[in-house]
Amino acid sequence: MVWTSALFPSTFIVLLAASSTSVFFCNALSLIVPQRNTKVWMLGNRNTSMEYERDRFAEEANKKSIDFSVVHSNEFHSVVSGPGGDRSTIVYNNDIVSLPDAVLARTGSGTGSASINLLRQLESLDVPTLPNSASIQASMNKMYANQILSQANIPIPKTMLAHLPETSSELVQRIIGFPCVLKVVSGSLGKGVHLCHTPKDFEDLSEMMCSVVNRSSLPIDIVVQEFVDFSAGRDIRVMVIGGRVVGAMQRTAIDGDFKANVSRGGEATAFPVDQDLEQLSLDVAKTLDMDIAGIDLLFHPDGYKVCEANSAPGFKGFEEALQVNVPSMMLDFVSFRAKADAGRASRVKRNKNRNIAWSKRPIRSQKHGY
Repeated sequence: MVWTSALFPSTFIVLLAASSTSVFFCNALSLIVPQRNTKVWMLGNRNTSMEYERDRFAEEANKKSIDFSVVHSNEFHSVVSGPGGDRSTIVYNNDIVSLPDAVLARTGSGTGSASINLLRQLESLDVPTLPNSASIQASMNKMYANQILSQANIPIPKTMLAHLPETSSELVQRIIGFPCVLKVVSGSLGKGVHLCHTPKDFEDLSEMMCSVVNRSSLPIDIVVQEFVDFSAGRDIRVMVIGGRVVGAMQRTAIDGDFKANVSRGGEATAFPVDQDLEQLSLDVAKTLDMDIAGIDLLFHPDGYKVCEANSAPGFKGFEEALQVNVPSMMLDFVSFRAKADAGRASRVKRNKNRNIAWSKRPIRSQKHGY
């Protein structure tokens, strides 16, 4: 099967894929020379504390002469209109502004409806958004992401969407078993994740959660997932940029916790990228349509299992462990997409004008022999 990737044009990369065949990539990112004065917006999230990532993007953008700005969705007003109107109107801080060449979306699991609507508006105006709004929505909802991955036959822990307080510990025991992992539907950095060792743990946690929310908010949807004991206290973060695995690190808890997030004090070390790890990570990114992603994998006796995929992965620990320049590679890819999409839009416009011109030509008459 030939996979024609939307991430790279055929002049850059040819992907040959089959269920039992490897995917081979040319090192396309190394061929990219960012265009000077490329205008890039980084859509941020005020509710996150990724100052390191924000500052690193600004630093690398300055080196590449990229016109880089950090923006937030609440600073925008999107305007749409019917036929004859200007559908390209975007108001930023009360002024109509020109569109960027590309948008780097770094809102992650905290993406709200305002950010999604802004990204959709930009996408409708042919501005490349990386990752795109649909992939962000898919990845930020842990149950939805697992449904998509399951349908693609990608190995994941057994997962169930529970509704507290209706879901009983007996049902969890029968379907998932104990111990099990409870996760909020949307979350990151290891927050909102709890290990329930016994049915009593589950019942106590359910009672506590239901007691602290407004009764009108019940039931509470929560993800219940099989606990992979083989991977307790350790996992692997794989960074995928533009259809290429740029590296992997093992995260190990140092306090006996079953969660290994670096943001929670976990230790990060470089991890060798084998063929199975690379193929699985690329399959996840492709399935969720994520051209920039942090893929979290669990160790399993039968190989790896996918824990989750992040659309705006943090990379401080990754840079320190692997000594690689993650924001530079991301900005190189963003610049490439800006150039590639601009060229594609120009070709589409020329073809459209050509078709209009042909449609206005006189109809040939058989009667007169032409």
